[in-house]
Amino acid sequence: MSVAVCADVGSTYTKVAVVDLDSGALVATAARPTTITTDVLHGLDAAVSAAGAPRDAATYVCSSAGGGLRLAVVGYERRITAEAARRVALTAGARVVHIAHGRLDPAGVQELRQARPDVILLAGGTDGGDEDVLRHNADRLARARVRVPVVLAGNAEARDAVAAHLGEHRVPVVATDNVLPRIGELNPAPARAAIREVFLRHVIGGKGLSRGTRFASLVRGATPDVVLTAVALLADELGGDLLAVDVGGATTDVYSVLRPDDAGADVAGTLWHGRTVEGDLGVRWSAPGVLDAAATERLAVDPDLVTAAPRRAADPALLADGDADLRLARLAATVAVRRHGRDRDLRRVRLVVGSGGVLRHAAPAAARSVLDAILADHAGGWRVPTSARVLIDHEYVLAAAGLLAQPHPAAARRLLRARLAGD
Repeated sequence: MSVAVCADVGSTYTKVAVVDLDSGALVATAARPTTITTDVLHGLDAAVSAAGAPRDAATYVCSSAGGGLRLAVVGYERRITAEAARRVALTAGARVVHIAHGRLDPAGVQELRQARPDVILLAGGTDGGDEDVLRHNADRLARARVRVPVVLAGNAEARDAVAAHLGEHRVPVVATDNVLPRIGELNPAPARAAIREVFLRHVIGGKGLSRGTRFASLVRGATPDVVLTAVALLADELGGDLLAVDVGGATTDVYSVLRPDDAGADVAGTLWHGRTVEGDLGVRWSAPGVLDAAATERLAVDPDLVTAAPRRAADPALLADGDADLRLARLAATVAVRRHGRDRDLRRVRLVVGSGGVLRHAAPAAARSVLDAILADHAGGWRVPTSARVLIDHEYVLAAAGLLAQPHPAAARRLLRARLAGD
């Protein structure tokens, strides 16, 4: 039997799934604490050992440890190219920490530095359109000696000259196709691939997660990027629209795959494979933000959570009351999906998948109640799925399938079909 080890190295836990490459069967799973204070390989090796994987098995890793991928967007116009670039960044598994639009000035460059991005996505102008702002912003970054890697995805007419200018000033740059070649036409794939390349080449090694080069050689992408790949594969296997919600300690990620007639186009373009990340919603580090967001959304909050949420933020490793965690998760998921769904038509979603440690470790009925709350949210200003079933990804299948999608696509599809796509 030929197997592969698929590992998701998170900021708190490292999760491992061992998959039979011939049948797509899930052979074993294991999880161990991520050893981020020493070397993440210690926790990874412990999890692989606990799963009983053969020593010579191929290993594929995705990572969100060390804060994941922090990305800043610099665009031409807020509602068009900057917004298009932001949407593309989210599909690449990034957490967008800063957005600038128009001509950068010294204050704007300082704000960009203060956001501490790992990567800058530089966009601006449709192909054949305005070049001046893109050239100006590239020159500002070059002269300010910004050493953060730049993914250049703006006006194709100016691309070569802008890339050369950045390179002359020793700014690491990867040039790719325009994220918005024409108004209303979003082109995410090339920029997403370039961001992944920069993440692997510059970011993983630069976070100090591990000594030596072994960990960097194993990583295939940022965890959210890998999961979105799996969500798209799962929707294809399902033959319909899909929604996935991952409730974490610091953020809640929402993924959707919709058929083209299910979402309205706008000037910044529409992504049929979409992801949003809500950085103020999580059941540990961001627990107080869940209560603030719930109040803004006029959702009822149990009084005891007013005390429980700050305790979780102060001590993320707290072994807390599972019921309180689930109630926080219910609020976080509801708010996150409201935000995600208000500009998407999710009525035809056939399957809602829940993920995240708080759901994986809960009793099945309790975990399902988090997703049931989403489907019963008729007061949130979004179009609720009319006929969707729910399930929980207890076995890290989404991350594993996303990691296998390129090197072993048949195994990835069989894994999804057996574990998540069946009735």
